[in-house]
Amino acid sequence: MNETLKVLETRRSCRNFKPDMVNEDDLKAILRAGTYAATGMGKQSPIIIAVTDKKTRDEISEANRKIGGWAEGFDPFYGAPVILIVLARKDVATHVYDGSLVMGNLMNAAESLGVASIWIHRAKEEFEADFGKDILAKLGITEEYEGIGHCALGYVAEPYKDPAPRKDDYVFYI
Repeated sequence: MNETLKVLETRRSCRNFKPDMVNEDDLKAILRAGTYAATGMGKQSPIIIAVTDKKTRDEISEANRKIGGWAEGFDPFYGAPVILIVLARKDVATHVYDGSLVMGNLMNAAESLGVASIWIHRAKEEFEADFGKDILAKLGITEEYEGIGHCALGYVAEPYKDPAPRKDDYVFYI
């Protein structure tokens, strides 16, 4: 089977990560793949914030937990040591689609390199709050961005379950 198609069929969301940091070369390659996602009219509206600092990662996890309404101590990033936050410029009509394609590229690139991933939501709410606005300000980002998603990365701590069968009525031909 073609390697690209194999990655697309075998990638799974990881909900139990090892604490080991992602290899720096692999992380750079994953980030680069994200920058090559298709974007509406080639406007490249998304940005990626790569979080590898544990203190910052834990602060983001806590903000995400509170937004999600989970009990104290729950980690919505399942122990992943790296969080890639995708945001996209609000003034671009296709920004949500653009950011979603970046998320897909990040997850598929990670899988191709043996790095586990999961898309975690609530980035929109995080970056509408002062918490997220402060992160952007510290980075010198002044444009209006909407949080699209978090791509949590790390190494899988336990084997994946088998994929669910694809539904029969997934594809229609005309």
